[in-house]
Amino acid sequence: MLSQHFAGNWQRYVVQFVLWAAAFSVALSTMGRKVREFLPAFALLYAMSLAVFVIGQWETANFYGFEAPLVALLLGLAIANTYGLPRSFDAGFRVEFYVKTAIVLLGATVPFTLIIWAGPVAIVQASIVSLITFGVIYWVGTRLGLDRRLAATLGVGGAVCGVSAAIAISGAVGGKKEDAPIAITLVILWAIVMIFVLPIVAHAFNLPAGVGGAWIGTSEFADAAGIAAAQTYANMVNTSNPAGGTGDQAVLAFTLMKVVGRDVWIGIWAFVLAIVATTRWEQGPMGRKANAAEIWWRFPKFVIGFFLASIIITWVTRDYSLAEHNREVIPGLVAPIKDLRSWAFIFCFLSIGLTTRFRELAAAGIKPFIAFSSGVAVNVVLGFVLSAYVFATYWTNLSLAP
Repeated sequence: MLSQHFAGNWQRYVVQFVLWAAAFSVALSTMGRKVREFLPAFALLYAMSLAVFVIGQWETANFYGFEAPLVALLLGLAIANTYGLPRSFDAGFRVEFYVKTAIVLLGATVPFTLIIWAGPVAIVQASIVSLITFGVIYWVGTRLGLDRRLAATLGVGGAVCGVSAAIAISGAVGGKKEDAPIAITLVILWAIVMIFVLPIVAHAFNLPAGVGGAWIGTSEFADAAGIAAAQTYANMVNTSNPAGGTGDQAVLAFTLMKVVGRDVWIGIWAFVLAIVATTRWEQGPMGRKANAAEIWWRFPKFVIGFFLASIIITWVTRDYSLAEHNREVIPGLVAPIKDLRSWAFIFCFLSIGLTTRFRELAAAGIKPFIAFSSGVAVNVVLGFVLSAYVFATYWTNLSLAP
């Protein structure tokens, strides 16, 4: 079966590799990077990504939440912390580059009209969670003596979109090289735990489909892991759920909360914290505040790409209703973009794993774990209260219809 698939589609994979390699080479060349060092490493990365893609299509792996990005991370970690690869290959394991590409593609799947369709309830709940979770993690982190930049990276990593947010914010605040990997490790650790815990608890509490999906969307820390948890609960709902609802409601509620409501906060936090870091945390020798040019230099430019992509997709789909968007736009336009985004995330997660050495992260100690875990506790409880009580009526009656 697998051999037949590749025998009939090998040309498509060759073309895809060539297109990815060409696009990345042009971009890296304009950044002054050496393409001849990048291409051999990227060829290896793509070959490993194909293996990850195959495993990610395995139904048994999907059932237990092991989707392609998560498999990529685990594979990369296993290689990096056992046999390892020569450091020269790091030229192709460009985590920031791949995740920035994925975030821009994410913007192309989130039109502003979808945010409007999500309604004020989803936006308000996502905003409450984002602000409070960040505040808790940042407060605990700084009280434990963590550097403010690391505390901010941990805070946004827990409050918004895990891996993507950690990388974006670490760059925006001028964090140390190890800040983003520390946050990413904690995000993935708790994201894996939540894949199994959230659906089981939601089912034990007989939460309506929409309520359970909203709670998962509020409490998960990574899109890939969250989708796995939401789909797991959707399967449970379709099999047996006395509280009512459908699996589609669970997935829709998760999407509105996590992919729409929380993920759009990446740009907001990056902009705000870039200003805070340059004007409050970093001052010149005479106490002079940083100027606008320094703020612009620090601000992660790919966030602009996220919003530009969202604006373009909004304009293209401006005449569609929500029902038409679900029926026509998603399969015809959004789905192919999501496929490209999935590949970018596979490149990213593989690169994270292949460049993460546990020995190097151990030096950070237990304090980052305590700070992030405090946010996890607040996030899960707050998300449950908001989903199951405060906004329960909205999520219970959530509909795919406009």
